[in-house]
Amino acid sequence: MFDNISGLLRVLVVGPMAYVWLIAVLRLSGKRTLAQLNAFDFIVTVALGSTLATVALSNTVAWSEGALALALLVALQFAVAFSAVRVPWVRRALTSAPTVLLRDGKLDLASLADQRITEESVRQAVRSSGIGGLELVSAAILESNGSISVIATSQRGSGSAMPGATAGA
Repeated sequence: MFDNISGLLRVLVVGPMAYVWLIAVLRLSGKRTLAQLNAFDFIVTVALGSTLATVALSNTVAWSEGALALALLVALQFAVAFSAVRVPWVRRALTSAPTVLLRDGKLDLASLADQRITEESVRQAVRSSGIGGLELVSAAILESNGSISVIATSQRGSGSAMPGATAGA
C-alpha cells in the first residue's frame, strides 16, 4: 500500500510548499503567464505541472532544486513572451496566425481541412455566439489559441480586426 510513513510525510510537507511557491512565482511573473494558451504556453504549463509533481512526489529531488526549476521555467516563459512582444520573428516562431474558416456566410472548406476543424465545430461556435444562421456571419476565425471567434455581419464594422485586413478595409 505504501513504502514508509516518511514518504507520505514528505508529500504532505513538500507538496504544499512547492504549490505555494509556484503560485507566488506565477503571480510575480504577471498576467501573461496565465493568459489563454498558445502552443508555447501549453508546453510551459505542462512542464510546470510535471516539475511540481516531481518535487512533491520524488524524494530524490530536493525542494530547493524543484523551486529553482519552477522559477527557471517561469523566467524562461517570461523572457520568451517579452521577446515575442518586441521581436517579430520570435512572435512568428511561437504563435500561429489566425485562420478565417468562414467568410460572408460561406465555409472555407480548404481552411477547415488544413486546420482539421469540422463544419460542425464552426456551426457550434456560431450558435454559441447567439447567431442562428451562417448567412448572418461576416467571419469565423480560428485564433492562435485554438478558439473560434465569430463576427456577426451586423458587427463587422471596418473589418480591421480580421486577419489580413487593413484599417478601413
